[in-house]
Amino acid sequence: MRNLVLFIFVLTMLGACATSPRDRIAVAAGKPMTDFLVSPTLATTHAADDDLLTAGLGLAGLRALAPPVFANPEKPTAAEVRRRAIWNNWRGIADLAPGGGFGDLYGSLPSVPGREFQALAKLPGANQPHRVLTQIPDDFDRKARCVVVAASSGSRGVYGAIALAGGWGLTHHCAVAYTDKGTGTGYVDIDTRSAVQLDGTRGVAGEPAEFAPTFTSAIPAHNVAIKHAHSGDNPEADWGSHILQAAQFALHTLDQALPSEAPFTFSNTRVIVLGVSNGAGAALRAAGIDHEHQLAGVVAVSPSVYSGDGRPLYDYVTEAAIFQPCALLHATFDHVALARPKGAKPATWAQRCKSLHDYGLVAAIDTTAQAGEAYSRMRENGWTDTAIEAGAISSSFDLWRAVAVTYASAYTRSGVEMMPCGYRFAALDASGVARASSVVEQATWSADGTGIPPSPGIGIIDSMANGADPSVLGLLCLRAMWDGEHALKRRLHAGVEATLAAPPRAGLPVIVIHGADDGLIPEAFTSAAYVRTAKQQSADRDLRYWRVANAQHFDAFLGLPVLGARYVPLMPYAYAAMDAMFAHLTQGTPLPASADIAALPRGLNAGVAPALSAKNLGAIPK
Repeated sequence: MRNLVLFIFVLTMLGACATSPRDRIAVAAGKPMTDFLVSPTLATTHAADDDLLTAGLGLAGLRALAPPVFANPEKPTAAEVRRRAIWNNWRGIADLAPGGGFGDLYGSLPSVPGREFQALAKLPGANQPHRVLTQIPDDFDRKARCVVVAASSGSRGVYGAIALAGGWGLTHHCAVAYTDKGTGTGYVDIDTRSAVQLDGTRGVAGEPAEFAPTFTSAIPAHNVAIKHAHSGDNPEADWGSHILQAAQFALHTLDQALPSEAPFTFSNTRVIVLGVSNGAGAALRAAGIDHEHQLAGVVAVSPSVYSGDGRPLYDYVTEAAIFQPCALLHATFDHVALARPKGAKPATWAQRCKSLHDYGLVAAIDTTAQAGEAYSRMRENGWTDTAIEAGAISSSFDLWRAVAVTYASAYTRSGVEMMPCGYRFAALDASGVARASSVVEQATWSADGTGIPPSPGIGIIDSMANGADPSVLGLLCLRAMWDGEHALKRRLHAGVEATLAAPPRAGLPVIVIHGADDGLIPEAFTSAAYVRTAKQQSADRDLRYWRVANAQHFDAFLGLPVLGARYVPLMPYAYAAMDAMFAHLTQGTPLPASADIAALPRGLNAGVAPALSAKNLGAIPK
């Protein structure tokens, strides 16, 4: 049970082509267009006990181990759903534990009263909408007008970037605009056709619903439809356009909220794009299609980005899902606590080594030699030791498979009735068989979900599962879609190619930050390749790159002593980069230089990681 709880916790942390990326929106000169809205705009006011930044929870409430409760678990109010979503999304991104640095070295959590405006927006030709939301604080700076725009990290709902974009933007008197970028937690229960409405509560699927799939008799009973996987839109191909549309919506809502100060336009309001993980990938996609010079600056942290150089996510995720459990048995990782739980090598990983041999993927007979072959393969394909080490998190809790299953469906534009390799999503009984989900479970999905199953109340059904290594056949099927003879291979590759990111447009200041030890979105495959490509195409681009030693992907895990001792958080660098970007845009201060930042792990003192200090963070560029 403890492992199951930790597994659910891990999952809640999770999201013109490079020669011509798609740009599917248009903006009238000097004025944003809002004809892309496909719902009414919902406006709400938020005061001290339900503020914009923490929904009234404050730091103590966000640190609470249990989520805010629903007075009526079957029918929570919109305010209760919002508060619980904000609690989950802060905890899913930031390390809020005492001694982790938040509130001491960076960030603060004042009560921020103001108004929220949210709606459903749709790109031309899209099947499904994306949710957009603007937060306008009462102390919005009317003289130095600024909007921070962010897409959710991972596949999270619309509050999925609040710990970074809200945490920095609202405390600097900026409006903050969010988009779920076509992913999100608008899960649809196929049995009851229950869907997420504009206010976050559940209703019957229809308009306006965050996600309204087509219902057919071919969909098995008890299935759950997930927007990222089942929209038919390959949303990642349009993440840049989602960002630009959210920026347009922000200016429109500022016009409505502050009519005496209108009009708000791209020429009189600074728009800064900020993101982490998939949200950072969306930020860089927007930078590459900013043809109208609408954006003032971009800060991207640990971006999932593919520039044509490096490796695309589907390639390295499916490779890791198959080979990394075995590779982690190599002696190189004997010192890694997560790779040696209770000092032992996991038997399931040894079984994976055997499966690799059985399917002709390694030649050796004994486990040690098999691990050596798997390890050598990963190193030859660009994985560093530190990336493999940090990947123990993903291998331990089956994150690689969770990502691969959803992205295979998204890239191939597969519907809920026909996911690749026989996978589907449903509530599961104790034996792993699909069952009907309860009203109480469904009520939590919008707030507790991560946008990629497994998530609370929803599991992955693997129709190919069999034997001592039940997941391996499905994983081999997913990999065959990439480099085998699978019928969906061409469609998959077309979906991946549609996500290519162009370099930022000339003159746009950009700061990219990445942990050198990132095991989920390896730096060598993503940020390093993106920066290299951008510089090769134009050496004078206004692009800075901060590579942080001893930092991995998941700040939220650093409250666990074994990880807090080994890694530094990335959020302090993200906040510092936003400070530098804002000073550059408002005061003309030169951007800090690119840097390899020599951060130092905290280590353990009597089994406890000491408080993070400025010394641990190293010399942050200024």
